[in-house]
Amino acid sequence: MLSPNKPVVLVTSILLTCFIACNNSGSEAKTLDMATANTEKMPAGADYKNNYGVTDTTAPAPAEENEVRKQQPPSSTPAPNIDWDKKIIKNATLTVEAKNHKTFNDFVHDQVKQTGGYVAEEEQNKSDYKIENIVTIKVPVDQFDNLVKSITTTKDDNVVTQKITSQDVTGEVIDTRSRTEAKRQIRLRYLDLLKQAKNMEDILKVQGEINNIQEEIEAGAGRVSYLTHAAAYSTIQLTFYEVLNAAAVEGLNPGFGQRVLNALRDGMDWLGEVLIVVLNLWPLWFLLGGVWWGFRRWRAKSKNGQQAVSPAPQSAVEK
Repeated sequence: MLSPNKPVVLVTSILLTCFIACNNSGSEAKTLDMATANTEKMPAGADYKNNYGVTDTTAPAPAEENEVRKQQPPSSTPAPNIDWDKKIIKNATLTVEAKNHKTFNDFVHDQVKQTGGYVAEEEQNKSDYKIENIVTIKVPVDQFDNLVKSITTTKDDNVVTQKITSQDVTGEVIDTRSRTEAKRQIRLRYLDLLKQAKNMEDILKVQGEINNIQEEIEAGAGRVSYLTHAAAYSTIQLTFYEVLNAAAVEGLNPGFGQRVLNALRDGMDWLGEVLIVVLNLWPLWFLLGGVWWGFRRWRAKSKNGQQAVSPAPQSAVEK
């Protein structure tokens, strides 16, 4: 049995619990109302930014940050230009009048070595007027501009002519490679047909086609190799000279008197050459002289014989 005080305690506990629950409900309702009011005041998208840590870029930047941005100079480095492998053949034709031929010649060869190039061909001509070198230089394409600049910007030398050309052969290289690869595939098919051939006639016919295709493949590979090397090594055709005697150039356009003297000198030279040829043929002249002497003797004897056997006069016969 329950004691008389227990019902009172039980009722008191129930009333206290109800009171606490009512207070908590009121607090939650008040908190919910405040949250709703704050949500209505916030701009759209603020909840997304706060939840994911996104900075509001629409807000004005602080004054200090704007000053820092103004002080920073714009970047002068251009954006990288991603390009595919191009094959460009560069050529240069240069003519330089050198103050000192030997000094300039040593300078050119030294620059060629420094840029990793080489001299493919060189020719030297010398006259009373000038001494001249004609040099064909091969240089890596990435050093082409540097070498041309070093040759044409010397202090004491004069650039007479300068011509630079470039030819893009990328398309030809790609096309030739594609054709060569296609011919390799065709060659493999002909090799399969060669294995299936049963008589000599078919074997010879297929083998002939294989040989023709192989020649075309080698020609295409050679063309690609040539273009690749030509694009990797640019060509500089350099002509440099030093004037030895400026007055000697007048001999290139002589006056009337000089031309008369030249004609007399040339005539004497020609006469001397003829005399030398005549003297070189002296055995022939002796032979012709002997033949002529023999012919004269034979002719004289013939005349004497005819006179000896001729008939006496008619008066002598009558007596």
